[in-house]
Amino acid sequence: MKRPTLPSLRTGLVAAAMVVTLGACGAATATPDSSTATAASTSSASTSTSSTATTTNAGTTTTTAAAIADLLAANQASHWSAEDAEYAASEAVKVTLTGSTASVSGEGASLSGSTLTIDQAGTYVLSGTFTGNVVINVPKEDVILVLDDATITSNGTSAVEIQAADEVTVVLADGSTNTIADSASYSDEAEGAASAAIDSKADLSITGGGALTVTGNHNDAINSSDGLAIAGGTLTIKAADDGLRGQDYVSITGGTVTVDAGGDALKSDNDTDETRGYVHVADGTLTLTAGDDGISASTDALVSGGTTTINAQGDGVHADAQLAIGGGTTTIAQSNEGLESKLILIAGGTTSVTSSDDAVNVSDGSGSGGMGGGGGNATSGLMLTITGGKLVIDSQGDGLDSNGSIEMSGGTVVVSGPTNSGNGALDVNGTFEISGGTLIAAGASGMAEAPETDSAQGWVSATISSAYPAGTVVSIVDSSDKVVATYTADKAFSSVVFSSSAITNGETYTIYVGGSASGDTVGGLATSGSIEGATNIGTVTAGQHSGGQGGPGGR
Repeated sequence: MKRPTLPSLRTGLVAAAMVVTLGACGAATATPDSSTATAASTSSASTSTSSTATTTNAGTTTTTAAAIADLLAANQASHWSAEDAEYAASEAVKVTLTGSTASVSGEGASLSGSTLTIDQAGTYVLSGTFTGNVVINVPKEDVILVLDDATITSNGTSAVEIQAADEVTVVLADGSTNTIADSASYSDEAEGAASAAIDSKADLSITGGGALTVTGNHNDAINSSDGLAIAGGTLTIKAADDGLRGQDYVSITGGTVTVDAGGDALKSDNDTDETRGYVHVADGTLTLTAGDDGISASTDALVSGGTTTINAQGDGVHADAQLAIGGGTTTIAQSNEGLESKLILIAGGTTSVTSSDDAVNVSDGSGSGGMGGGGGNATSGLMLTITGGKLVIDSQGDGLDSNGSIEMSGGTVVVSGPTNSGNGALDVNGTFEISGGTLIAAGASGMAEAPETDSAQGWVSATISSAYPAGTVVSIVDSSDKVVATYTADKAFSSVVFSSSAITNGETYTIYVGGSASGDTVGGLATSGSIEGATNIGTVTAGQHSGGQGGPGGR
């Protein structure tokens, strides 16, 4: 299937503008006999994805759900189904683990030394404590591995190694506490050998109503050479390198997942097939701590639901091809660059990004861009598209940075940008067209930029000769003395850009500092405010831009 690009999915954005300079300061359960165990803690992307509608300039209507669905349709479908976790308890083989031995009540599993081998399809319920490793070898067949208060610790190899199977589903029995860990060194470190505490050469799913702690002392905690699906359970993942790695894809549709990884927290790295190598977060509660990226995908990174918190030394979310957020709550509390990809779509959800460099970076990795803009240095095929949702940014580098262009037709974006003049709250090498939504971007004025003067929606930009400190309330007032925007800065700033449907191209607006904000706020942008006691620092006129060294605004 041909992969759709975000430009083909985005809504058309046409715009109008304004600016000036101011000269002032699942649970899974089993029942006896013929009853079945079903993983109930699952949710699909379609049920957790926002369905916000946007209208294109061609008059057609699309939805956030449709946009995410189109991107998912271009990728290999996840193998996971709730039916995968259903089993008849009476038919399950029970394995009791004791030290380096195991007793098996049934066929299909056998012990040799300290290795428990499962070589027949079926359901196996493991309980007890085991020092050794579990091997699953059932070519082209399925296994359900139920962990019911099981502790497995290996020495010199993976604790659970799936050498061959069609699919393996790990079910965490309701109320159970399970632990899996490997050793720091392996006896076989050849390329292609098992290298994770749970290492699978087949599609792997984890679900249920229990808890599982996996420690990858050697390398990764959980690795699948195919797809990895997390649909339920409470998972605590610790890894020397990557936490959850599905080489074809990682799909999260439920559960509570905590990852502390020396490398990437969630990772998919198949870079030989454009339909694979993706990460999709559809639901669940994720807390990701990473020495590198929080989420890393060789193709697409998609967020359509769930609650995700990321603390990363590298990128918060990185995708080599496309990154799309259509739902859920995503908080990137720490990152070098927050969101990074060639194509980025913000279509829904609530996203907060804190970054030591650029918060949203549209780049092909070539290093093009940098200072300036105005279209001359734009890289073709790169685009940031914003059609809905809430995006709040706190960046030390650029806030919204595109080495291509930006199109905004909806949503709310609040940028608390850099305080140094070598970066800007907005940095666009191509064009920035705005036709809808609400945008406020505050930061240093040295590289101040603004949207296109022919944008369909008006905007105002004020460049101030001296910076105002954090905590300053800025209000934008129209000619009838109505406050159209009130923003409380959380850092020093000398440039403010604002756009909403309340701004009319060609009209004059007055900028006040002081006063007060009231009502609900998004990142410091309030729904209402008062200029009582505030100071008038100047007026601005729609469609004019001066100040700063770069940018397409006003051209």
